[in-house]
Amino acid sequence: MSRVRRIAAGVDGLRDDPRTPVLVAVAGGWFLSLGVRLVYPAVIPHLRTAYGISLSTAGLLLTVLWLAYAVGQLPGGVLSDRFGERAVLVASTLVSGAVLGLVVVAGVVELLFAATALFGLSTALYGVSRFTILSAVYPDNDGTAIGVTMAAGDLGNTLLPPFAGFLAVTFAWQFGFAFAIPGFLLAAVGLFATLPKPNGGAGEGDADPPSADPSAPSADTASTAGGGSLQRAVGTARTVADALRTRPVIVVTTIQTLAYCAWQAFTGFYPTYLIDVKGLAPTTATLLFGGFFAMGVAVKPVTGRAYDLYGARRTLPLVLAVATVSLAVLPSVGSLPGLSVLTLGLSALLGYSTATLSYLTSALPSTVRGSGLGVLRTGYMGIGAGSPVVAGALADAGFFDEVFLLSSALALAAAGCCLFLPRGAPRP
Repeated sequence: MSRVRRIAAGVDGLRDDPRTPVLVAVAGGWFLSLGVRLVYPAVIPHLRTAYGISLSTAGLLLTVLWLAYAVGQLPGGVLSDRFGERAVLVASTLVSGAVLGLVVVAGVVELLFAATALFGLSTALYGVSRFTILSAVYPDNDGTAIGVTMAAGDLGNTLLPPFAGFLAVTFAWQFGFAFAIPGFLLAAVGLFATLPKPNGGAGEGDADPPSADPSAPSADTASTAGGGSLQRAVGTARTVADALRTRPVIVVTTIQTLAYCAWQAFTGFYPTYLIDVKGLAPTTATLLFGGFFAMGVAVKPVTGRAYDLYGARRTLPLVLAVATVSLAVLPSVGSLPGLSVLTLGLSALLGYSTATLSYLTSALPSTVRGSGLGVLRTGYMGIGAGSPVVAGALADAGFFDEVFLLSSALALAAAGCCLFLPRGAPRP
């Protein structure tokens, strides 16, 4: 009980912190950025009807969304290092709101795919910068702050997909996306008003200046005609490469990749699986899907605090073990009460990333943290983006249950990799 109280006390301590407006603004933007992306699985049954597409094509649409999100991670990280998190986060929310309008007006499947790709790219800009700004503003308890922000994303996943599903059933699938457009515009205003400006005004949370990195080119070199920019780029690339080759980063990235593949396959088709295989009504399926993410509102801050207190080596194995067992049991559970209870265990899939991403953010040098995290996120997300199309193909072939058994095997492999985690803090 004492450990539980210490975790809860750390989360409660954020309430009176003067930096909390930054946390609220970043969390609010993530609420929309992730929540609207997870509207797609809830609306997939309606898109299949509207466009006459198969499960494989629906899986490909989800793969396009997440692959575009993966591709945008590295540019997002580089832009964050170059222009600062404030500019990147504001731009991401503004562009996401505009592009979502293209998704709404798509009349043919080709335009739907193109607009979905653009939406994935625009929301990708938010991915890296939210980690680096919180790691800078909360240097001593970044796991807790990141956990709270990620929980806000799960709150968006809890509320937005069921609401979108209700709108799709009641009116048309387009309303399932259109309602979020004003929210993105409001989020941009909030981020612009609260986030610290780069190179001054950020206060305690500012990252170290670039000159603190001994591998960075000097000012004299940077001013050399024709060679300064290239030498800076080479110096940055060398620093990033050195950081990514360390054992802690390699092990945790492997864990993140395996678990992310399991997460993608599960979230991409869970509502459709509940409708097509378990026989639930669409509104019931989307409510259960929202309930899965509702647990993340509690799971992620607690996991983040546990990571701050006890480290990834002691936190990750337990979280991944629960996810492994829950995914393996899912095909054998058919009743609504049973599925409701099992969804609680499945929510462990939402907790692992709080520890892994906090670990990776802290393990990278502050001068290339955005670029380094962008490289890692592009890598593991690019691999994980293939999960939905594989899951859709298996489902079309009559192996829908096996989709979740395969996801369980991936979570088990991730848990096994925890044995190779080094002891001690990851901070450079």
